[in-house]
Amino acid sequence: MTVTLNGRPHAIQAGERLIDLINRSGIEVPHVCYHPQLGPIQSCDTCMVEVDGKLMRACGTMAAEDMNVVTSSARADAAQREAFDRILGNHLLYCTVCDNNNGNCTIHNTTKLLAVEHQEIPYKPKPYEVDMSNPFYRYDPDQCILCGRCVQACQTLEVNETLSIRWEDEHPRVLWDGGASIGESSCVSCGHCVTVCPCNALMETSMLGEAGYMTSLSKPALDGMIDVVKGIEPEMGYGAIMQVSEIESHMRESRTKKTKTVCTYCGVGCSFDVWTKDRHILKVEPLEGAANGVSTCIKGKFSWGHINSQDRLIEPLIRDGNGFREASWDEALSLVARRFSEIKAATGPDSLAFISSSKCTNEESYLMQKLARAVIGTNNMDNCSRYCQAPATTGLFRTVGYGGDSGSITDIEKAGLVLIVGSNTGESHPVIATRVKRAHKMHGQKLIVSDLRENEMAERADVFLHPRPGTDLIWLSAVTKYILDNGLADEKFIAQWVNRADEFKKSLESFTLEMASERCGLPIETLTKVADMIAGADGVCILWAMGVTQHSMGSDTSTAISNLLLATGNYMKPGTGAYPLRGHNNVQGASDHGAMPNFFPGYQEVAEPAIRAKFEKAWNVSLPPKPGLDNHLMIDAIHDGKLKSMYVFGEEMSLVDSNANYVGDALSKLDFFVMQEIFFSETCRFADVILPASPSLEKEGTFTSTERRIQRLYQALEPLGESRPDWIIIQDIANRLGAGWKYEHPSQIYEEIASLTPLFAGVTYERLEGYKTLQWPVAEDGSDQPLLYTKNFNFPDGKATFYPVPWSEPTDQQDAEYDLHLNNGRLLEHFHEGNMTYRTEGIREKTPCVFIEVSPDLAGERGIQTGGWVQLTSRYGKVRAQAVITTRVQGKELYMPMNSTDEAVNRLTSSHTDKVTHTPAYKETSVQLRVLGEVGDDPLPRTNSRHGHPTPQTGVEVERKWKRKDYRQPGDQLVQIQTR
Repeated sequence: MTVTLNGRPHAIQAGERLIDLINRSGIEVPHVCYHPQLGPIQSCDTCMVEVDGKLMRACGTMAAEDMNVVTSSARADAAQREAFDRILGNHLLYCTVCDNNNGNCTIHNTTKLLAVEHQEIPYKPKPYEVDMSNPFYRYDPDQCILCGRCVQACQTLEVNETLSIRWEDEHPRVLWDGGASIGESSCVSCGHCVTVCPCNALMETSMLGEAGYMTSLSKPALDGMIDVVKGIEPEMGYGAIMQVSEIESHMRESRTKKTKTVCTYCGVGCSFDVWTKDRHILKVEPLEGAANGVSTCIKGKFSWGHINSQDRLIEPLIRDGNGFREASWDEALSLVARRFSEIKAATGPDSLAFISSSKCTNEESYLMQKLARAVIGTNNMDNCSRYCQAPATTGLFRTVGYGGDSGSITDIEKAGLVLIVGSNTGESHPVIATRVKRAHKMHGQKLIVSDLRENEMAERADVFLHPRPGTDLIWLSAVTKYILDNGLADEKFIAQWVNRADEFKKSLESFTLEMASERCGLPIETLTKVADMIAGADGVCILWAMGVTQHSMGSDTSTAISNLLLATGNYMKPGTGAYPLRGHNNVQGASDHGAMPNFFPGYQEVAEPAIRAKFEKAWNVSLPPKPGLDNHLMIDAIHDGKLKSMYVFGEEMSLVDSNANYVGDALSKLDFFVMQEIFFSETCRFADVILPASPSLEKEGTFTSTERRIQRLYQALEPLGESRPDWIIIQDIANRLGAGWKYEHPSQIYEEIASLTPLFAGVTYERLEGYKTLQWPVAEDGSDQPLLYTKNFNFPDGKATFYPVPWSEPTDQQDAEYDLHLNNGRLLEHFHEGNMTYRTEGIREKTPCVFIEVSPDLAGERGIQTGGWVQLTSRYGKVRAQAVITTRVQGKELYMPMNSTDEAVNRLTSSHTDKVTHTPAYKETSVQLRVLGEVGDDPLPRTNSRHGHPTPQTGVEVERKWKRKDYRQPGDQLVQIQTR
């Protein structure tokens, strides 16, 4: 199909908006409110064009066959200028002394595009104060042009539904919760509104007074300069004034560095530019990230205080009695090499063990496992996926053959139904949650949530299941049986693509709806409804996380999820599949690249002779054939006297491992313990040598996200003090042990990885340049697989496999003494125990401490009130914290987030594990509660978003603006004159 655009034919794409066609064609048409990731808002009217002789908004018009479009006719030009003049009536142009004068201000650029010299409608200030109540950004109503981009982003992209505009007000402005201050609203500080704001009305506080050459001047001085500019504007015109601001903007480029990086928090894989001036982080700007677009969460957008924290480790430390002393790198590395060599000689290579970091790069995990295997000679190698994701990987290995997400985040958006099991997605993986919330709100996607807490996603769900703790496997299997028994399964898919169907159906005989209802505490009607919804959906994606995996039957429950997807044919096509949501930014990559006791990179088994021979030849060494100890077994081996030394980097092992007291006792028994960290963590207390490492902004490499997406990160800052990137430290240690490694850049490390690993055969730094990404498996020619299993499953015969799983009782059950069930997990604002996030003051302000969620029923029964101090005691330890009374939890179930190093929840958890992977059963913990009598303030201060009251809308609701008595469409008068 074609459109005639300014007299020339242009091909159009299906479903293309006229504004996108115009932009794609290289024709410049002003548009202020339109943003391609938000869709048409139609509030600014600056994109008026003539379509078949009628003035129409290009953003709100779909391109259609045989349209005749003129973008620069006299009528269109007049309408565009009239619309923009109205905008300037709301915005005071003072670009030269504005922190937003960085070449990307839409208002500045549109003023230049239209060559505006004077404005007809005078600027009028609004009767509102600047809102500075949020620690991360501010809102200036006097600069707000009421385009509604921020509202649209909040209502239809982030879907937190905080922002609105009450168009009926005499002086409309953007409102938070209908009129609250930002700091006391439901705003979650995701930053969407700031990112899409086309001017300086919404701006990061880290930019204020920092970005420009004159923007740090006092307000009276700035106001005086602005008055001078406004005074000469009638005579000189904006053209000359804009030339000055253009010069100042170009001057900024010499001192403002923009570096593409990848978020260092959860596994979503958000990427963005980080703006820095010297070591000052001006802002994070998401624009074109493959996973996130313009989206971020509070951590990725604002929580970077750890980078320049005063307590960064900047010198090597060596234990000196009960304390530590600073040392040179030469002394520290020599000591590490000498002690490793001595212990290896005395008790063998398997008396040493290595833990890699899921927060560090793929290249660094690769070198760590190479150090363990090729230099020391042990397979005692692991990473923190053992604590959370290993069961999900096992369930997928069993059934479909690859241990990763079967599709992409875009598939989750496309699904007709999303089922979330044991995942607090809204807080743990916020940007993925935005995609589900958007599809659910805007496109009719159905949502089912199974969880112990009525979290945000559960509140939004069409069906919320609250099963008894540890029983997800039962209801999942019962729903699968119901679907198979009642002709609702995809039998054609099963016959063609799935093995062991008869055996699997027989294994489900005991999983009746009646049994599931009794064991899980769920009504049969609810289970039937869930089964019918899944069977009838146009594509099902199942998301799960630690609420499933951190159980003694975590691998089996993950397997049951994949079995259900196979039974309904929800693999091999877009909008379907299994999505175990990875917790850390690189937990997928750490395992992918061999930081495991039984796998070389790419899940190549160490016990397989041919595989081992390949690595032996490449590394020119003999390699151990027996799988090593995982991180859970390492702790037992220390207590048994078999493990003498450990080298851990980027892992808070003493707090994140279950039964923390037991783990701490083990670490204190080591003969020699090396920690590599950016801060003096709790685990560092047990170390003999502490090596100062560099965080993500101070190095290069790659991360792999939850959707198997490999992305490059670039160095934005020089390492602080004497700290070094982890890959350099690991290489230095290896070479002191005689390795002779000669890597000069992480790209060389990845060349070696690709040469040895079929899964990454075509991965190169060139193919990952800038914002380019690859989703494994990657063939030698560079082709990747955003959607897995489009041709076959990853088994020799190309078929998937039903894998029968039994149910087993959860461990550590309640009794008369330990009568309450304790659940645990993340908070939106913090990452795990908060080693990084607490070093951003605004985060600490919003969630200053740990707390315990208590149900109203239990609170009433035991006389507990919000702010009251309670003590939890388990069979393994005790903690003390304040209570928060909330309907998010029910009955005798408690919830405690991870955000504490002093009162860490893992002092309460057991050493019980998943039977297959040894993943700790963190979610199977029974406690007793003692009311301590002291009562303090609410541990969630008024500035926490939970206290807010969202105002849901369908978006900007621009139709309400059009109904205002003072509104008319630009160009209307011209049309009427011509009609007469």
